[in-house]
Amino acid sequence: MRYVLCGINAKYIHTNLAVLSLQAYCREKCGQDEAENRAPDHELPQPEILVKEYTINNYVEDILQDLYLTRADVFVFSSYIWNIDHVKELAAELKKVSPACSIWAGGPEVSYDGPGFLRDNPAFDLIMQGEGEEVFRQLTRSYDGTMDSVPPLPGIALRRCGKGQETGPERPCMIEDHGFAPLMDMDRIPFVYQDFSGFAHKILYYETSRGCPFRCSYCLSSVDKRVRYRDLAKVKKELDAFLKAGVAQVKFVDRTFNCDISRAKEIWRYLSGHDNGVTNFHFEISADLLDDECLEIFREMRPGLIQLEIGVQSTNPPTIDAIRRHMDLDELFRRVDQVHDLGNIHQHLDLIAGLPYEGIGEFARSFDEVYVHEPDQLQLGFLKVLKGTRMMEEAEGYGISYRDRSPYEVLSTGWITYDDLILLKGVEEMVETYYNSGQYTHTLRYVLPLFESPFLFYRTFSAYYRGRGLHLMNHNRPEKYEILRAFLRDREKDLPLLDELLLYDFCLRERIKKRPGWAPDLMPDRKKLKEIRRVPNHCHMEGFSFDICAYVRDGSYLPGKYICLFDYSVRNPLNHEAGTECFLMEEED
Repeated sequence: MRYVLCGINAKYIHTNLAVLSLQAYCREKCGQDEAENRAPDHELPQPEILVKEYTINNYVEDILQDLYLTRADVFVFSSYIWNIDHVKELAAELKKVSPACSIWAGGPEVSYDGPGFLRDNPAFDLIMQGEGEEVFRQLTRSYDGTMDSVPPLPGIALRRCGKGQETGPERPCMIEDHGFAPLMDMDRIPFVYQDFSGFAHKILYYETSRGCPFRCSYCLSSVDKRVRYRDLAKVKKELDAFLKAGVAQVKFVDRTFNCDISRAKEIWRYLSGHDNGVTNFHFEISADLLDDECLEIFREMRPGLIQLEIGVQSTNPPTIDAIRRHMDLDELFRRVDQVHDLGNIHQHLDLIAGLPYEGIGEFARSFDEVYVHEPDQLQLGFLKVLKGTRMMEEAEGYGISYRDRSPYEVLSTGWITYDDLILLKGVEEMVETYYNSGQYTHTLRYVLPLFESPFLFYRTFSAYYRGRGLHLMNHNRPEKYEILRAFLRDREKDLPLLDELLLYDFCLRERIKKRPGWAPDLMPDRKKLKEIRRVPNHCHMEGFSFDICAYVRDGSYLPGKYICLFDYSVRNPLNHEAGTECFLMEEED
């Protein structure tokens, strides 16, 4: 039998850990069976298992052709909220062009109502419910091309048709539900990255634990209440493989990586001591669980070795209680500030709009209370009411209306209207473009005090942006600087440092040969610039002069005229700013 495990990812740089894990587990266990002369129940030959990965940006027709040409007997789709529409469409079309094939699916988008999904989607024959490695292996040991050959395994729902019955879209078949799969022993799952050659320029996903000790009502991880860990000796060996291969980024998919703080510290200490100078490791953590020893480990790390994603979600106490998000906010922000002060670790803080008891005013306060801690990225997300979560069960009681189709995003609640959410979508757009890009850091620090709060700045900027239809257009980088400048000039005329700081931010990120049109030409000091660039260490650096202010350090703006050199061969690993060296030309009178 030929099986094709299909992953449809959100972006090209992503990899699908689920299908890779199924393939690696089945190959290893089937190989062990063969070595031990243990034949499957029906004396079936060893299965041929292929992995095919695509993105949601690929045309469905192109994916369909590629899958069809594999001539597979069974297609298995990894299903999530971002790809389920593609999966359903592909399954329906595959049944038309290859009616003899069997189509299976697994993943969080189908696991929590396998029978219902089969009833609504007749192209599918079987759903794997829960962790799929052992389930898939058992299926390959028994499946002979007919659903009658599939035993009643825990962890599957299937459409079974009696012999002689029709097998078309209207086939009168019985749907069986055999519940969720037993939880896996993490040490039984093989390391999926035996060959790194096929993963160039990709983010590699890696898990050392499954489950989460917390019970957040909006999160599927809360369904799996028992945390299981991979043996630390295995983990260190596998980390060595990543480090030896020099991969760019490894993202741990452990839901709360530091819920066992001593284990987390051992892994962080190991990474610090075996750093290859290249690889970045990403962790989702709960910051209030960090301790002083963690900070000491972090202090010794190379800038950019690790990055931390911290889900705050809300700072509104009734909201936190309602979603069962138990955390010590004061301690969380204290630790966030301590990590920030180290200056060597990228921090990503999350908020969710549309949660119970949080209207636009409460959300604005949550936003401001997170923003003041200057995360490297502030993710403004929107509640998604996912199948299998407690939030889905409680949605009606909270007056939550949400989209019927994936991603099941909130439309309104008892506290927030759709008008409010549209407003927040505009705020999200401005935060993503002007804050999370890291391209306007010094300008934003200068202008934010002109507004009552950070949220009000982004809200006002969004109203300006959308009021002129700018959200309907694509803008290049110079145009984005011009839009920000026009907004600020329209609101406040007396901003003597604005153009200088915009230009400084522009030069930090962009290798430009001449000043933008809105920046005055202040290059009469060409002779001095040439003298500076004759120094061997400076000859490769681009230079510009700045009037009034440009030498920016620790948020201070020093008056005077400077020549600043920008070294684009040296970038800050956290914010990607060019290396700089500035020279005072003349003192202010």
